[in-house]
Amino acid sequence: MKAHLILVLVLTLSQLISFSQTLPALIPEPVSITQGKGNFTVNVHTKIRAIDSAKPVAEWLQSFLQKQTGYKTAIVNSAKENAIQLLINTVRDEMIGSEGYRLLVTAKGIQIQANDPAGLFCGVQTLLQLFPSDIENAKAISKKAWDIPIVSILDYPRFAWRGLMLDVSRHFFTIQEVKKMVDEMARYKFNILHLHLTDDQGWRMEIKAYPELTKKGAWRVPRTGLWWDRESPQPGEAATDGGFYTQQQLKELVSYCAARNIQVMPEIDVPGHSLAAIASYPFLSCTKDLYEVNAGNRFAATDDDALCAGNDSTYQFLEKVFAEVASVFPCKYIHIGGDECNKSFWSKCAVCQKKMKDEGLKNENELQSYFIKRVEKIVEANGKRIMGWDEILEGGLAPNATVMSWRGMQGGTEAAKQNHQVVMTPTDYCYLDLYQGDPAIEPPTYSLLRLKKTYEFEPVPTGVKEGLIIGGQGNLWTESVPHFRHAEYMLWPRSFALAEVLWSPKSTHNWNDFVGRTEKQIERLDKAGINHSMSFYDAIIEPKKDAQGKLLINLDTEIEGLQLYYTFDDTYPDAYSQRYVKGTDIPIEKDAETFRVVTYRNGKPLGRIITVTVDELKKRVKNNNP
Repeated sequence: MKAHLILVLVLTLSQLISFSQTLPALIPEPVSITQGKGNFTVNVHTKIRAIDSAKPVAEWLQSFLQKQTGYKTAIVNSAKENAIQLLINTVRDEMIGSEGYRLLVTAKGIQIQANDPAGLFCGVQTLLQLFPSDIENAKAISKKAWDIPIVSILDYPRFAWRGLMLDVSRHFFTIQEVKKMVDEMARYKFNILHLHLTDDQGWRMEIKAYPELTKKGAWRVPRTGLWWDRESPQPGEAATDGGFYTQQQLKELVSYCAARNIQVMPEIDVPGHSLAAIASYPFLSCTKDLYEVNAGNRFAATDDDALCAGNDSTYQFLEKVFAEVASVFPCKYIHIGGDECNKSFWSKCAVCQKKMKDEGLKNENELQSYFIKRVEKIVEANGKRIMGWDEILEGGLAPNATVMSWRGMQGGTEAAKQNHQVVMTPTDYCYLDLYQGDPAIEPPTYSLLRLKKTYEFEPVPTGVKEGLIIGGQGNLWTESVPHFRHAEYMLWPRSFALAEVLWSPKSTHNWNDFVGRTEKQIERLDKAGINHSMSFYDAIIEPKKDAQGKLLINLDTEIEGLQLYYTFDDTYPDAYSQRYVKGTDIPIEKDAETFRVVTYRNGKPLGRIITVTVDELKKRVKNNNP
């Protein structure tokens, strides 16, 4: 096999000549790519060569090509020309590891080599990005042939953990919707789907030992409007908003993901964020009061959403829950949450206080650590390891826990110093529920996270042993994501940035180049009917005051090469309006009430028109908001 590859490379060196041509717009950027002159043409006669462990990947590719092209591409044991060859190395290539691959396109065929099927699958995803964008169409495109550029690619990931989290508790998404997200994750080489299955607003996994968790805990009263500003559930009001997954559905999802080189990590969030469980089984709380599943209304001061850490019945409940969770999900990790636990009810609970006294615990933080360590034993008894948000550091870290650092990088840094593995997912870079552009035209959420900021994410802090940072993850919390179409809007293209940060070598990261490739990838999303944000095209408005207190406006853009036009006279700006001079401050025109701005490129409007009142600009200066 090795000699054969060397021969092929020698035969194609003459084709891989340097000339001025734009490289294929791949995301994530490969470790290395060389482009030659010409194409290989995939047609109805093209075959897929694969044997043994390569066959499942070949069958996936065969199914995809038939769906998208109509070709009934045959899988064969041998083929010399007009073939896509999927080859597992007989001698391991140490450079590329388990998920790496070498992809060679010549005028006569395509060859992908890898050590393992996971690497072949990643190589196939790169191959599909080499196809014209029509390959992504929601409906099959009838073409006689598809041209693939001649290239040689060497590729392997920087990090082993490349995840996206979907919060299915705050808003429920169907299995088909989750699968649609998984298909896009696979294309960009994510390999972890973290499912946030439980929270105050819904319990989403069938637990056969406790049927009320989905009979009652999966449903809440219907509400719209801003999260935390909603009306609380009213007496007698029907709980009709929600849903849950059966264990069989989740097993099918796990299999679907496994075929796409993605593991599914479940999260059962404890001890806090447990109101849906407590509403189903009141014995779980300190108060034993009767609660309703939260509908997005404020409740922290009145409702106890933390499991009683002092009551042994809580741990008996969790033993049965985690046993069933472990039986459904093969992933070696179960995420146990551990974040934002309201311990005020513990301080008033006689049972919790007795437990603290019996165990010699000084405070409620140490009680939470006791809880987490006990849960760790439950999870490990089922053959799994725990992962938790960085609050599990408080009071002492469980011996074998892996920390997911979300409150900045500090929690992960501290965990790594204690020789624990870490997944970095800091809010400032990785929280995909945050709005992406000017708040005047973005759906409201907590704060701002632009595409460029996400692309600047560096998972390994200075002074930390890189091997302990096993990767990173983007998190889509769904308080303000009412349906899947909007979930896509929040995921893409910021997930492109995360895909590249977590896969590609740090030395290859280049913002301007990434933007150009992102624009090409967005064309593919459009063909597939996948929603996405275009906020990175919009103007950035930066109001400020001078030394005399006079309001001024500075403008900027995320990407280069844009022109900005603005108005104060209540008209809509275009290329004939006042053009902004980069780096200057715009004074507010006398008696103006409204400021509008739009971006152009090459004489055509590109971003959205942003309209902001002068009063709002003053508030932004006062509050130091964007």
